[in-house]
Amino acid sequence: MHCKHKFLSSLLLIAALSAPVAMMANSGPQDNQGEQNKQDNNSKRYYDKGHKDYHTWDSNEDSAYKRYQSQHHEKRDFTQLNSKQQTAYWNWRHNNPDNK
Repeated sequence: MHCKHKFLSSLLLIAALSAPVAMMANSGPQDNQGEQNKQDNNSKRYYDKGHKDYHTWDSNEDSAYKRYQSQHHEKRDFTQLNSKQQTAYWNWRHNNPDNK
């Protein structure tokens, strides 16, 4: 009987100690927008490592990328670019904000 209690106590202790670690492994880079992060099915979010921010790919971003394609003679879709080329786009994007 004593052995069962020791086993259950150990099991509960392991579960209690491993839960926070498991939750941290699931999380990725976060931004400060809270509930505003909910996106519709037509847009995708990309993380810009160099600037440590997110960009939502919507019709506005699509329009900006078309300007970039025109200026840089790029014919491929953004998703077909390698990470170095995507970083070049995000650098250009930060230097060419939307005219609002």
